[in-house]
Amino acid sequence: MAKKAAYTEESISQLKGADRVRKRPAVIFGSDGIDGCQHAVFEILSNSIDEAREGHGDKIIVTRYLDKSIEVQDFGRGIPMDFNENEQRYNWELVFCEMYAGGKYNTNDGGSYEYSLGLNGLGLCSTQYASEYMEAEIHKNGTRYVMRFKEGNPDGELQREPYNKKDTGSRIRWKPDLKVFTDIDIPLEYYQETIRRQSVVNEGVRFILKDQVTANTFDTYEYIYENGITDYVKEFVGGTETLSDVQFWQTERKGRDRADKPEYKVKINAALCFSNKKQLKEYYHNSSFLEHGGAPEKAVRSAFVSQIDAYLKANGKYLKTDSKVNFQDIEDCLVLVVSSFSTQTSYENQTKKAITNKFIQEAMTEFFRHQLEVYFLENPLDGEKVANQVLINMRSRIKAETTRLNIKKTLQSGNDLSNRVEKFVDCRSKDVNEREIFIVEGDSALGACKQARDSAFQAIIPVRGKILNCLKAEYNKIFKSEIITDLIKVLGCGVEVTGKASKELSSFNLDNLRWSKVIICTDADVDGFQIRTLILTMIYRLMPTLIREGKVYIAESPLYEINTKDETWFCYTEKEKQEALAQIGDRKFTIQRSKGLGENEADMMWLTTMNPKTRRLIKVEPDYSPEAVADKFDLLLGDNLQGRKDHIAENGYLYLDLTDVS
Repeated sequence: MAKKAAYTEESISQLKGADRVRKRPAVIFGSDGIDGCQHAVFEILSNSIDEAREGHGDKIIVTRYLDKSIEVQDFGRGIPMDFNENEQRYNWELVFCEMYAGGKYNTNDGGSYEYSLGLNGLGLCSTQYASEYMEAEIHKNGTRYVMRFKEGNPDGELQREPYNKKDTGSRIRWKPDLKVFTDIDIPLEYYQETIRRQSVVNEGVRFILKDQVTANTFDTYEYIYENGITDYVKEFVGGTETLSDVQFWQTERKGRDRADKPEYKVKINAALCFSNKKQLKEYYHNSSFLEHGGAPEKAVRSAFVSQIDAYLKANGKYLKTDSKVNFQDIEDCLVLVVSSFSTQTSYENQTKKAITNKFIQEAMTEFFRHQLEVYFLENPLDGEKVANQVLINMRSRIKAETTRLNIKKTLQSGNDLSNRVEKFVDCRSKDVNEREIFIVEGDSALGACKQARDSAFQAIIPVRGKILNCLKAEYNKIFKSEIITDLIKVLGCGVEVTGKASKELSSFNLDNLRWSKVIICTDADVDGFQIRTLILTMIYRLMPTLIREGKVYIAESPLYEINTKDETWFCYTEKEKQEALAQIGDRKFTIQRSKGLGENEADMMWLTTMNPKTRRLIKVEPDYSPEAVADKFDLLLGDNLQGRKDHIAENGYLYLDLTDVS
């Protein structure tokens, strides 16, 4: 083992210049992967957005190049580049090469920016440090400035030349450095989503995204919301029926995070409506999308729960058995976009995905409580509809939670299944790769299969009669069925449930499946086909992954048994019967329709149904898209009665040879 270096006074070192970012990019960008690279784009874009919000320029152009470089151009005032008398240095050096240098430290004192995304003077410098190259072109004061950088350091001198056109602004092009980030291939979808969000909260600003697809061609996308978040919410709900019209609420407040802290200004904008068709909840601050919420989300949760709860109590809406509503019940019918601004902001970190200002939370909480109270007073019909929907959501949640607990209790399992599942016959093998489970029709089939099986690896469980149609039944009814819960216990993989109950109800894990094959084995008659279909429907609804992963099979039973003096034929179709009779020719024979599984001899059962070398298994695997499979199940087993009648009328003749009219 190599000897470690001594830990001495000289062991402490300091990162300087570009190395402060290039060696530890995640400190600034949150990651050294694609997420960090994407955040660098947002840092440059946010500078242009700050200019537009202050009224300097109404257009921002973002270009994504084939070589993975990016360009952001605005038409604002242009970055100051010349000599700074206060700092005794050139501004280009401060802005591009010094961390914590910028023009947004005095937003609360009448500075150049009032509400700014930029805050710490880190974004532009850090992005430059993390770039393979960067080129800045600035139009300002009748001058065109050009400055280039390479791997975090200036690449030449500042270039100046007269510029006689009227436009001003900044154009920054850079290529993220693969020596800094592990991945720089930012997908088009990131640009589209980020720019769309920014157009929502910066009303009237036109964002143009250009995506280079060949050397000389670009795909162009434009984003603009003239009325900001109000237009966005209206677009989101579209033509769907809502419980209320789209509301726009706005206010401005002043306050402090602590008595000895400076006072600052907060502007709150909210667009919302209530809907039982669509749900949305988005928070922005100084136009940064707050992925993790923070103060605004806490305010909304507190205000909406307390005010709607007060409304329900005041109007006698609660039943004696009801629980108090919580925010989940409200957000299930809420479409809300909050866009707030403040002259002083405390973000959780440089990635700006949550804010923590105490006063902002307090101001928003009081504002939303007041607005909801007034809204319900002025719109009693809307208040009634919203209250009723929230109560429906609450009762559904309680019902789902009760069902979840019942399922958890039902599905608690130990190791000895045979002692807990009635009439389940296990096999000896513990190797999941060879174990097979036969789901058979009734006790008589259980007896025949038990005698015919290879007990080393074949297990059997009978279903008693026709099980529930799981496509129509509710979950609480499904999991009260002993037959179904026994099957779930024996399979061992749990259930996967879609819908509101799925948050905690789902306990599916394919690795816990105890069998390599799940084989459905029923009689070759109408009742047998129906039982097979119902079992398949149960698996499709509760554990569809088993079907997708090819774990489910159907054991074919012969339709006919034909005997001559020396030979026996088992025929599975009418065609096979005709072929067998042709082989027999003029010899004497007897033919009989096969009996039910329970009436078969053990040798015949082993030969035709259970022996891996001679049996016929149909692997259940969807040959259509998931949507087509869902439509077919719904047509044949769902509530679409008229569709089912039409399907039979149009296609029934194709299956006449399978009908049992005896």
